[in-house]
Amino acid sequence: MTKNRELELLERIASLEQIIKVKEAPKIPTYNFGKITIKELRALFDLERVYDHQVFNHWLNCDLVLTDQEIQFLTTLLEREIDLIKVYNEEDLKVHFIAPILNKIDYKSFKHKIRDFYEETLVYETQQFILSGITDFVVATGLEYPEKPYFFIQEFKKGLQYSNPEPQLLAELIAAVELNDVQTIKGAYIIGGNWSFMILTKLDQHKYQYAISKNYDSTDLDKLMGIYKNLQFVKQEILR
Repeated sequence: MTKNRELELLERIASLEQIIKVKEAPKIPTYNFGKITIKELRALFDLERVYDHQVFNHWLNCDLVLTDQEIQFLTTLLEREIDLIKVYNEEDLKVHFIAPILNKIDYKSFKHKIRDFYEETLVYETQQFILSGITDFVVATGLEYPEKPYFFIQEFKKGLQYSNPEPQLLAELIAAVELNDVQTIKGAYIIGGNWSFMILTKLDQHKYQYAISKNYDSTDLDKLMGIYKNLQFVKQEILR
């Protein structure tokens, strides 16, 4: 057998071995945060929504009092943006209205090695499936890269016709609970001017309950102050 024929035979054998390996190894289904649906999540997990707003009492009914300076900041911000909040596209809404609020809260702490991160990749992989995607906003330990996430905000959308942020946030919270071996985690999602807060609790392996708060209309000053207090509470809880 010539050398060329021998090389050709070896290449064919290698090619056949690769084909066999591909056929033997079934592809693990991958679900992206940005596209997953409630129906898909409930096919993967034992997932139940509970309609009990008392689970939010310690958080959304906290006794935090805003300073005069914080109230003035929110008043001025709302006066400037109120007519545009519901027409802004996603990036405009983030830059002009949401980012100033989050920057005012200021989740960054060099002492505690915690800060806020934007558009970070999160991946939770099992033998049955992979959950992955890009998070809009997460507060986590770590200064150079996120290590242990504590709080998520998902999707800065104009409206539900763009995509539903509820399952996206749920998928992120489930991934974070599993990756960090914690029982409970908090988050929020935004649709136009409306904010909703969420708590996810792990009950057992791949078994969860979650609750969603009432809507907070950020074009209403009292509701906007409530949103600010809720975000401030999360900061204090994390730092503790």
